[in-house]
Amino acid sequence: MNRPLDLGTTGEFRRPRRLDVLIPTRNRPAELAVTLAGLAAQGGVPGFGVVVSDQSDDEPAFAHPAAATMVRALRHRGHPVLLTRRLPRRGLAEHRAYLLGRSAARYVLCLDDDVWLEPGTVQRLVTAIGELGCGFVGNAVHGLSYADDVRPDTHRHYEEWTGPVVPEVVRPGTPQWRRSEIHPAANLLHIQQQVDLPPGAWRAYKVSWIGGCVLYDRAALVDSGGFEFWRRVPENHQGEDVAAQLAVLARYGGAGVLPSGAYHLESPTTVTDRAVEAWEVVAADTGQPTPADPARRTTTDTTRPTHAETAQPA
Repeated sequence: MNRPLDLGTTGEFRRPRRLDVLIPTRNRPAELAVTLAGLAAQGGVPGFGVVVSDQSDDEPAFAHPAAATMVRALRHRGHPVLLTRRLPRRGLAEHRAYLLGRSAARYVLCLDDDVWLEPGTVQRLVTAIGELGCGFVGNAVHGLSYADDVRPDTHRHYEEWTGPVVPEVVRPGTPQWRRSEIHPAANLLHIQQQVDLPPGAWRAYKVSWIGGCVLYDRAALVDSGGFEFWRRVPENHQGEDVAAQLAVLARYGGAGVLPSGAYHLESPTTVTDRAVEAWEVVAADTGQPTPADPARRTTTDTTRPTHAETAQPA
């Protein structure tokens, strides 16, 4: 029988470190265990911290023996772990804002609770953001159940950065917005196979936004507003990650990193009421065009795709 799990202390996360991983979770003990297992197998970035915030209906997901064992494994390998609960629920953006407020790290990796990272992924992302000097980098997640579903028409939206990553204003109705088409299903995996990078190599490519696994320069994220817009959106929203990334893109730039070592577990979503797109509300508040603006909408607009077409992360 497992002994009681130490929840950790907030004091450990008031001391600056290079990296903290921030994981919101709800009703996903099995998925959380897999996500933590991926982190426990990472190397190359010693001592990164992990903050898990749970909003489960019953006992927290980290109390499950499998997840608890991975928490202990992370600590055994030198990674401080803070386990918290954030109730009542006030929406996805508020949950991410809460997590961000727990960290004082140089970089923060916003990782969904249904993503497994292959070994070496975190080190590659930290290397990339350090060399590129932009506001965020990320790994879009692969949906392996779509590995045989090749969609070559989406591949044309893949464009690598050939010089410094610079700020971009990305909005619906622009060609840049259609970059999101390379991320659903296994589209990026197929592009990755075509690019065929040698071992250890990586490329930065242009994005509109990335879901599931995004590494931010914490100061750039905070300076761009972070997730504080949660006060301006109703609780039943999605797209909080999009809203934050569009703001960081406009000020500091951002990039996707190939190869991606992130894999979506393709579990059913735990947030079923997603009637409002947070990024649309934020764009409207700042006078930016949204898809609802008929003067700006064109036939090239696309809706927000899911990570693996069948499910979105909580």
